[in-house]
Amino acid sequence: MAIDYANKLPLSQPANDSEPLHCALTGVPLSAETAYWAPPLVTAGELVRAITTGLLHSPGTLSRILFDEQPKVPYDPAVREQLAARRSAEQLKLLVGLMVLVALVAVPIVLLALR
Repeated sequence: MAIDYANKLPLSQPANDSEPLHCALTGVPLSAETAYWAPPLVTAGELVRAITTGLLHSPGTLSRILFDEQPKVPYDPAVREQLAARRSAEQLKLLVGLMVLVALVAVPIVLLALR
């Protein structure tokens, strides 16, 4: 099955110019001129669910789900610091989760090797 990339919308523009824009984090109405455009905030839980669902239902599209550029969404420029803090917190949660997963795999192997 071929993936059609020719009909993609531009990643930095709204789909419809007449639609009112709202901040993706706070829901505050924005104008297109004042909006700060950035990729959407993806939580650690959403990422784990996307990977699990992708592995179970369509493993062939997993690389597309994970590595394609996300369409940009509008944010209020006043919440840039809050958005950065939320992104850092989600990255930290993912890092801790991966370290726990590695520990759960590595500790039994090390204990069996030391017997």
